[in-house]
Amino acid sequence: MREVVEALLELLKQGQRGALATVVRTQGSTPNRAGARLLLRADGSSVGTIGGGAVELAVLEALQCALRIGSSQLLVRDLGHELGMCCGGRMEIFIEPIEARPRLFVLGAGHVARATAPLAESVGFDVSVVDEREELNSAARFPNCARDLRDPVAMLKRTALSEQDWLLIVTHDHHLDEQSLELALDQPLRYIGVVGSRRKVFRLIQRIAQKRGPVALERIYAPVGLDLGAIGPEEIAVSIVAELVALRRGKTVPHLRATGDERLQQFLPLSVAEKLVER
Repeated sequence: MREVVEALLELLKQGQRGALATVVRTQGSTPNRAGARLLLRADGSSVGTIGGGAVELAVLEALQCALRIGSSQLLVRDLGHELGMCCGGRMEIFIEPIEARPRLFVLGAGHVARATAPLAESVGFDVSVVDEREELNSAARFPNCARDLRDPVAMLKRTALSEQDWLLIVTHDHHLDEQSLELALDQPLRYIGVVGSRRKVFRLIQRIAQKRGPVALERIYAPVGLDLGAIGPEEIAVSIVAELVALRRGKTVPHLRATGDERLQQFLPLSVAEKLVER
């Protein structure tokens, strides 16, 4: 039991996904008692056991399903009649997906950030607002969000981010946006969102490409958000958070991103440009 709890805590700490099986009720002779647990990680490895044999194989299949579709279920199995196990009892096992709150780093503490950060936190993101301006990056403006009172560039240079992390660039300065985007490209982030017009996006990518060569745009969502016709910080926040939710849930929706803009093709690696043209 202890090793499952420790593995579960480590999984959540690393921002990984998994699925957990817990025996909630038994009747008759069974290979394990209520409280037994089995944790399946996204890489296919597992920790713990609910008793082995045919019932454990059935549970592993249910855990794999929970990982795929993200839903819980109560699995009830008659070990003798259904699974042909000699113990012949009955087990009820609760299957649940496990997913850490994804980290979202919001670079900037202006009007759009103020509207976006609390909304993103309310739908399950672990939000950190990064801005050295203490008068803006305050607990009153960003309730329930972590606050990092550093320059966004300094934070990106000193923080190791992972492929599970999300980044939103909404600073008050175009040059700072450019520096942040360039540094973000060197991190294995799942998502990089940049607030701004298509004209601004084109210029940012152009300047970065001139310095470092072709830019891979697959993770960049710029302009950020869904095409909702949003006006004003509050509506823009809804557009941005809706995009985060859609991407997290794997839904196809109308994004504002301009990666398919013909003007950007010259800055893409050839293989990516060809794929975008094919679409």
